[in-house]
Amino acid sequence: MRIANAPCSWGVLEFELEGEAAGYGRVLDEMRAAGYTGTELGDWGFMPTEPEELAAELTGRELEMLGAFVPVDFSDREAHEPGAERAVRTARLLAAVAEAPVVVLADENGKDPVRTRHAGQIRPGQGLDEAGWRAFAEGVEVVARAVMSATGVRTVFHHHCAGFIETSAEVETLMVRTDPELVGLCFDTGHYAFGGGDPIEGIRKHAGRIRHVHFKDHDPQIAALAVDSGWGYFEAVRRGIFCELGRGDVDFRGVLRELDRIGYNGWIVVEQDVLPGMGSPAESAARNRTFLRELGL
Repeated sequence: MRIANAPCSWGVLEFELEGEAAGYGRVLDEMRAAGYTGTELGDWGFMPTEPEELAAELTGRELEMLGAFVPVDFSDREAHEPGAERAVRTARLLAAVAEAPVVVLADENGKDPVRTRHAGQIRPGQGLDEAGWRAFAEGVEVVARAVMSATGVRTVFHHHCAGFIETSAEVETLMVRTDPELVGLCFDTGHYAFGGGDPIEGIRKHAGRIRHVHFKDHDPQIAALAVDSGWGYFEAVRRGIFCELGRGDVDFRGVLRELDRIGYNGWIVVEQDVLPGMGSPAESAARNRTFLRELGL
């Protein structure tokens, strides 16, 4: 398993948020200096979108491109076609600079005020109804099929707090409702824990669908404060719900044993989501890489 990081660890997020994140040159330089060998693309336009320019930036730092996050409002059928167009555009760029990239699909997280306000504590009745589930699952397949047909690039779905696929039950429902040959799973340890699940159990349950893995930790004390204080998703992130690896409650040794047991041999992408301008990303990235070296990675 090879170890990468992602621009979200430097505050480069898909949301419209206040604050200024670092430019791509600094992010890539700091990523490589910390010992990572791969990266995801980040938001469209964060890195160069011309293949030759992007390839030069990566090659010069001995970094590999492995995937890109593409959010789509899947519960709205009107969003499926434009979502497919964005995903295909992204996949074409990835295919031009990478050997076996993945398009990482996700809900347009943060759009629903109830889901955003109650992230980490979703209850029955706050999710999709049957019509919403049909639209959502069909949309994921529509976009995945368009990407595969146009580029041959594989697609995975990323469960994510503050979106409609957060809890372990919602992840399972989406997997049941989508074609396993068409849609894989991007398993994120931190989001799975924040959504109330056990990451090790989640890996066991979805062993046949996991084609991409994000390593993210989860601070249970911040999670408890979020519930007691009524914080929403973004306030929980600002307070450090996604802490440095090894400082939260995700059992990464157990996760690695389970990934080894199921034969996973793809990338592990470290993600320590922070808001723009928050924290010390370079120092955190270095400590996260040291932690993984101590686990033998």
